[in-house]
Amino acid sequence: MTLSLGWFSAVFAGFFSAHVLQRLCFPYFWRDLLFLLKVLRYGVKLELFKVTSRVRTVLDRFIQQAQRIPDKPFVIYEGSVHTYRDIDRRSNRFAQVFLDELKLKKGECVALLMSNEPDFLCAWFGLAKVGCSVAFLNTNIKSKSLLHCFNCCGAKTLIVGSDLLDTLDGILTTLLDDSIRVWAVKSHSEHTQVNTLLDKIDAASDEPVPAALRATTSLKSPTLYIFTSGTTGLPKAAVITHLQSLKAAAGFWAFGVTEDDVMYVPLPLYHSAASLIGIGGTIELGATCILKKKFSASHFWSDCRKHNVTVFQYIGELCRYLCNQPQSDRDKDHKVVMGVGNGLRPDVWREFHSRFGNIKMCEVYGSTEGNLCFMNHIGKIGTVGRSNFIYRLLFKYDLVKYDMLRDEPVKDPHGFCQRVEQGETGLLLSKVSAISPFFGYAGSKQLTEKKLMRDVFAKGDAYFNTGDLMSEEQEGFICFRDRVGDTFRWKGENVATTEVAEIVSQVDFIQEVNVYGVEIQGHEGRAGMAAMIVRPGFTFDGKKLFDHVTRELPAYARPLFIRLQEEMEMTSTYKQRKFQLVQSGFNPSTVPDPLFVLDQQQHFYIPLTDTIYQSIISGERKL
Repeated sequence: MTLSLGWFSAVFAGFFSAHVLQRLCFPYFWRDLLFLLKVLRYGVKLELFKVTSRVRTVLDRFIQQAQRIPDKPFVIYEGSVHTYRDIDRRSNRFAQVFLDELKLKKGECVALLMSNEPDFLCAWFGLAKVGCSVAFLNTNIKSKSLLHCFNCCGAKTLIVGSDLLDTLDGILTTLLDDSIRVWAVKSHSEHTQVNTLLDKIDAASDEPVPAALRATTSLKSPTLYIFTSGTTGLPKAAVITHLQSLKAAAGFWAFGVTEDDVMYVPLPLYHSAASLIGIGGTIELGATCILKKKFSASHFWSDCRKHNVTVFQYIGELCRYLCNQPQSDRDKDHKVVMGVGNGLRPDVWREFHSRFGNIKMCEVYGSTEGNLCFMNHIGKIGTVGRSNFIYRLLFKYDLVKYDMLRDEPVKDPHGFCQRVEQGETGLLLSKVSAISPFFGYAGSKQLTEKKLMRDVFAKGDAYFNTGDLMSEEQEGFICFRDRVGDTFRWKGENVATTEVAEIVSQVDFIQEVNVYGVEIQGHEGRAGMAAMIVRPGFTFDGKKLFDHVTRELPAYARPLFIRLQEEMEMTSTYKQRKFQLVQSGFNPSTVPDPLFVLDQQQHFYIPLTDTIYQSIISGERKL
């Protein structure tokens, strides 16, 4: 008996010691393991699709949900409830019109230029039901960029929302001359060469079109083209396959969201976050989505209370806007338990928790076209994801040393990249493999190749260059540090400096321009700034420059600050140097060159004085 008790005590002490050791040395072990098993289970299901050639797409899942829960609200928009059956049947009408009136064929690409509304989904699903891929166009882009998008994806048909038809003024003739058919989601059109859809949809049958039209045997077939700004200038059409769509649609589920949750989606549907994660995730679960045309900080919490929202999507700026709203006794009076998004700054994160309650913020890291994703399922403040030994085995990535002054990776004597030590900041590279493929961009092999780095650690290897500087902490948390190259983020949008520079340089008094992003205290991302040389014989004209950038660039891409220089600093390879300019910032007390700031009230670039600078830093001046 004594011996048995001794063995029992020893075993108990062993288990207790192992438990204490695990809690002290590996505090996230079980949560990591359970999350990883969940992700792997979904991955195995996708691999089985490849083996059996029996691909179930996001659209197939939607149709399945429309049959399983036909009367459940799918989308609630501006007070109107649209059930799964409603959207399914209306998208059938769209599909019938696309076949009978537009004569679309399986495999064609169609461009979609629409604001957030239920008919965006109906048009999207209707096109998918007839086997067409869809190019989501950013509603902010202007003439030249918009025309460029058609050349990228090869679309010969444009579906435009009723509220956006006027944005085509100035390029409609060019579109028609290029044999691009324009169909407006309206019943009547003042443009004789613009066709109307709504009158035909109202008269169409809501019977489903043949399922064979949407069927696919490959997960790698393109289903969407989502445009992203990058380091090469004009928008690039990232190829979104069924594989990527299905992975994104599992995001909510991986974080523990269920069909009983109510999602709040205030982000634009032309972004992958809203369409692939937000709508796709809602469909995967069979949940309900509150869709907003635009984000409104003043209406956010009242919307959440009204609709019993439990999960919302965000970008970092969105949470800051909410924190900047006047405090209320009802700040914690809501049912929101989770936010899913990216770009949340640690200080805003802490303030958001303090102000609105202990809402679990699940950061997701990954670009639209990228082949790597990190997910912060733990919810640790200031980190974008988790990694561990098993994750590294499956998804091979590395952080390599990067020279900010030379704007290039540091190489060893053999020409290979050098890995950083744990905790150090480095450029994030993700190996291209069968498990992590990179599908690139439509219309240009050159653009696709530019995002790849070859012979990184060995001859013949290939890595996707994220363009992001990251660090990995001792416990395996991944932290975002900065972006490199010619792209910065402002107001939740990627801004390509080369595209902005090309447009700004069209002004007659500008000889040379260098566009970059500068940090502003209290703001996420970087604000646009342009260093420029004035052409000999000309003078700087703040009014002319204001009018030009307002006309040609979306608000988030317009340079807020101007710096006049005598000469541009160049690298040894004749690239414009940005690092020193970024470091110098826009403080008139420390910058020796004349500085100007965009003034929305005066419609002018006015001199940036110390007083104006202080009002910007203090947050008194709205940007």
